[in-house]
Amino acid sequence: MKLKSIIFLLIVTSIFSSCDDKIMETYMANVPVYITYGELRNSVQTEAVRNLENPGKIYFYNDYLFINEYLKGIHVIDNSNPSSPQNIAFINVSGNVDISVKDDILYADSYIDLVALDISNINNIVEVNRLKDIFQYIIPPYDNNYRVDDINYDKGVVVDWELKKITREIEQHNYPIYPWSEGVDYMEASYSNGTSGYSSGASSFGVGGSMARFTIRNNVLYAIDSGELKVVDITNHTDLLLISSLYVTWGIETLFPSGDHLFIGSQTGMLIYDITNPKYPLFISEYQHITSCDPVVIEGDYAYVTLRAGNLCGEESNQLDVIDISDLENPEWVESYPMTEPYGLGIDNSTLFVCDGSAGLKIFDASEVDGIADNIIATFPDIETYDVIPLNGILMLIGDDGLYQYDYSDLNDIQLLSSIAITN
Repeated sequence: MKLKSIIFLLIVTSIFSSCDDKIMETYMANVPVYITYGELRNSVQTEAVRNLENPGKIYFYNDYLFINEYLKGIHVIDNSNPSSPQNIAFINVSGNVDISVKDDILYADSYIDLVALDISNINNIVEVNRLKDIFQYIIPPYDNNYRVDDINYDKGVVVDWELKKITREIEQHNYPIYPWSEGVDYMEASYSNGTSGYSSGASSFGVGGSMARFTIRNNVLYAIDSGELKVVDITNHTDLLLISSLYVTWGIETLFPSGDHLFIGSQTGMLIYDITNPKYPLFISEYQHITSCDPVVIEGDYAYVTLRAGNLCGEESNQLDVIDISDLENPEWVESYPMTEPYGLGIDNSTLFVCDGSAGLKIFDASEVDGIADNIIATFPDIETYDVIPLNGILMLIGDDGLYQYDYSDLNDIQLLSSIAITN
């Protein structure tokens, strides 16, 4: 009897103690706005031209430029004449960040799904396949001054936020509570695909910038998703197959293919994988650096890496690193050069283009890797730069101000060809 009384008292105490641990609180919060999964999977369509408002990654394919409008879709630009690019259409793809193209099939992320779009008729772009639920659930940016309300995954994907006053029962803590942030796409404008070996005109593959998280080799699409490398067989675009989700490391951000190798930029370094067998990437080595945002491009025996400080990228260093990769199993640091706010970069025949954020575009002669800073060819300081694609004497640049194109066929006389401005 005495034992039963003790147990009863313990239960009662536990109940009241639990009640005391929760309180009702009223506060302003970011409240999610949803579309259902059904709406997401029926939303792809070609629409009338939209102005560039929040552009992300750029991709060039057969005289067309595809420009991501962050989490909204893809602008289609007829770039057959770089001096007069024409904005001709907008593809509504909710949750889109990355793009890659092979054989007239454009692959794009759509929040948690991978979609395949037939672009063989640019006036009638249609969805031909969708690989569902292969990417991490992400949420759009929110006001960091306020908490994030609970997310109900059963309702669909979060496409926006409403700032509202809400009342919720919350746990009582003796330590600070920070906004929920798991699943935020921290590389909202990050990209990479490699330009070596491509040409303008008809091609089966496209060309992306240095900040890409999608790239294609043979019949395999590689896609970065959080700390994983998704490997997708695209041999038959109507029957996409997820081969594997290979864990690489935390904070992986960009992909750059070069020959039979895949170079992965992460917040802590550059990883090298052998893709001789494209379906089964094999780790070779890693070059480590301080914690920082990190796109990478390759030419010959050297890798060029920009490290950017601030935001979620970690340390306070802003620099360009040059790495000797002649021995892929033992990459070695060669030199570092100070930068202001470096993002994407590109290289073409030893001409190195660096998007230095608010400091603009910087162009270097990289034929002597131990003296790059002393061999600056030109600077364009009056534009906010993000990423570039240098190809056959034409530089395609995206930044906070819009799309810019330069003729660099004569490095002594680099000319601005055209621009399409951001409209807010």
